[in-house]
Amino acid sequence: MRIDLHVHTFPRSPCSTIDPQALVQEARRIGLDGFCLTEHQVLWDPDEVERLAGDQGIKIFLGNEITTAQGDILVFGLHKPIQGIITVQELQKEVKAAGGFSIAAHPFRGFKVFGLGQLGMTLDQACKKKSLQFVDAVEIRNGRVTEKENEVAGKVAERLGLWGTAGSDAHDINALGTWVTVFQNSLETETDLLRELRAGNFTIGSARS
Repeated sequence: MRIDLHVHTFPRSPCSTIDPQALVQEARRIGLDGFCLTEHQVLWDPDEVERLAGDQGIKIFLGNEITTAQGDILVFGLHKPIQGIITVQELQKEVKAAGGFSIAAHPFRGFKVFGLGQLGMTLDQACKKKSLQFVDAVEIRNGRVTEKENEVAGKVAERLGLWGTAGSDAHDINALGTWVTVFQNSLETETDLLRELRAGNFTIGSARS
């Protein structure tokens, strides 16, 4: 199943222009099996999500993108609202207590400006980025960063032995599916999603190629 794990909609994410209803239609048009709503520290009501999915044949999962003092983290299975900026350690405790799963989102965004070399940072040093010490996986393909930044994230995830996921980080409808996580098994519920993420039963791909 091809699932876009990282999507923002308007108005819950003011930085996005995506209408939720249009999102479902676009997901069908490009052949996605589903997507995850990961607004910026705003949770959807599960009943609203069920109505949005309707009988369109698209699976919609709930997530959240949490801003921590050490970087942005995608969380799944955590239904508690997180207000303000917390540390990645505090967030990890919440995620573990809820039985959830966490992913460091676009961990090297901005390196397109500076670059590892210009910052004097080696791969070993990049691996010591604090947010990466308190997550379950790393987003190694993100649609809003450069290929070089994704490449660094991939190398770091491999070095640390963490799973590498993919998501479009879509804020515009045309970006949906730029990168997707391709699950080997069928996902019907959030429990299925969490189980398959923990097991690493997925690869990465794109719905736009």
